[in-house]
Amino acid sequence: MRSFKDIIDWYFSKGALPYWCVLLIDCIILLFSSIVVYWAFHSASFLVGNFLPLMRVMLIYLAITCIFFRVFKTYTGIIRYSSFSDLIRIGMAMACSFIVAFLIHYPLSGTPAWLFAHLTARFLLVTFVLATALMWLARIVIKAVYDAFFRTEAAQAAFIYGIRAGGIGLAKSIRGEKPMRFKLRGFISHDPSLRAKGTVLMGEPVFDVDDSLPEELQKRRIRAVLVAPGRIDRFRNDTVLQDYILSSGAKIYFSHAAVEWDKDSLLGTATISEVKIEDLLPRDEIQIDMDSIAKDIRDKKILITGSAGSIGSEIVHQVASFGPSEMMLIDSAETPQHDIRLMMAREYPAVKTSTIVTSIVNESHMEAIFRNFRPDYVFHAAAYKHVPMMEYNPSESIQNNVQGTKIIADLSVKYGVSKFVMISTDKAVNPTNVMGCSKRICEIYVQSLNKAEKEGEVEGHTQFITTRFGNVLGSNGSVIPIFERQIKQGGPVTVTHPDIVRYFMLIPEACKLVLEAGTKGEGGEIFAFDMGKPVRIADLAKRMIELSGVQEVEIKYTGLRDGEKLYEEVLDSEESTKPSFNEKIRIATVREYDYASICDQIDRLIEISYEYDDMKTVAAMKQIVPEYVSNHSAFSVLDR
Repeated sequence: MRSFKDIIDWYFSKGALPYWCVLLIDCIILLFSSIVVYWAFHSASFLVGNFLPLMRVMLIYLAITCIFFRVFKTYTGIIRYSSFSDLIRIGMAMACSFIVAFLIHYPLSGTPAWLFAHLTARFLLVTFVLATALMWLARIVIKAVYDAFFRTEAAQAAFIYGIRAGGIGLAKSIRGEKPMRFKLRGFISHDPSLRAKGTVLMGEPVFDVDDSLPEELQKRRIRAVLVAPGRIDRFRNDTVLQDYILSSGAKIYFSHAAVEWDKDSLLGTATISEVKIEDLLPRDEIQIDMDSIAKDIRDKKILITGSAGSIGSEIVHQVASFGPSEMMLIDSAETPQHDIRLMMAREYPAVKTSTIVTSIVNESHMEAIFRNFRPDYVFHAAAYKHVPMMEYNPSESIQNNVQGTKIIADLSVKYGVSKFVMISTDKAVNPTNVMGCSKRICEIYVQSLNKAEKEGEVEGHTQFITTRFGNVLGSNGSVIPIFERQIKQGGPVTVTHPDIVRYFMLIPEACKLVLEAGTKGEGGEIFAFDMGKPVRIADLAKRMIELSGVQEVEIKYTGLRDGEKLYEEVLDSEESTKPSFNEKIRIATVREYDYASICDQIDRLIEISYEYDDMKTVAAMKQIVPEYVSNHSAFSVLDR
């Protein structure tokens, strides 16, 4: 004979009872309640003598009740996942059934007693109340047993950060998960109206963000903190709370989709994922006028250089989503470019796309591409960007970054490109390395070319726009993937200097700002992006180690690399800014250069680069950009 536990195991191993089983159980409960109440109102012998007449009249009432069960859908839910709204539906169905039963019990009272038992209104009221209570009790008990023994065995004890709509919705969502991943043990709040000592929400305590929080996390063995929708930005900028959580060993999860509900009924499901380091860097949400961008790009011919790089590939994704008439993608990296080609065929088959493997320095090939394609917009993302690498290869830096930009810019004017958008870097401001200086020279050239067009010195109507921003999170060769690899290997995590700081931005956010600046710019501007707060790289490494859960990973300081400086600037000290169409984008007011003069200097610089004399090349760069002062570099001798 099966034990009670065997029966429980069998029931909960099933997906759900069939609808007719739930309906049958509720019908049995109603009949059972009538028998119990009849026996309580009379006696056991009287019940036996009138059992059949009682059952006949109760079957009539049962039929009425089944109609209201159908109307309120009381049997369609899964009992083990019952919520307050399910109990309300049962109560409403039983209340309506009682009212109808009360109305028809008068005519039934006139029938022979041996056919239908004569029942009083008091009997009906008590019977329906008892039946309702038993139906509720059955669901509550089954849910409690399931929660206690089957859904929480592998669930992590969790706090939820946020106690308003998003937090409550998230709590309801995790309690309804199958299987249960998180066991709610409390809420964390900054809200002074609800964080008072002793406040309870959904049966769980609410905790303040203060010195006692780490103790509560440890005492309650909290293994996860879920950040509610609507509280992510606040949490991201609260490093104290982050430290409390990470120091306790708990993991942090973000809910990426808002959960709404009507009373107790969930209308959506939260998508919960463990945070990455980029999720915790302090920054504000960026608002972009995507409709305006789409209107400008739709049905246009777009050329993108560096299309297989970190920035270029994201620009490809975003531009393709706006429905351009045709796209020309250029990159010298064969395998990544092949990946972009496959992605476009898979995700944007309606966009006619050409993927070309070539170098932007190949002038004859670039000429043929422009002549045949005739782009409306050019997004120029191709560049050598790694500071230490370019410090040892200044000639290649000039040829690819400067000469390549000059070729693409000149062809844009020649073939009537409407807008040319160049991706620059904060390292171009007061440059201390070859890479940063090469990008500053690119900025100077496209600005002077734009000015020459306006003044009639050069015939053309191309608007040249420069966008300048700092490091993007997760880009190829950036610190985050390097730190991740070092942590997996057990360390050490190498940081050049304990005080080095950098600005960071998500790649998609940076590219959206590029597109908005590019489409709304009028030509000649250098748009500097608000990168938020600078981040100490040492703190970044520490936070990544804490997130990984790996113990005793050492941080090793290796010293500044050639050309590297402790902090980056987005604007030169002599530059000023003015607001733009987006509060996150400022327009830099920079010194203007004479086009003819800068052309002669850049042509001479390119000519020198082909001699592959590093000192001579860098000396020519410093003549064009006098604020370029080498830092931790062999070229520092040129500054004396």
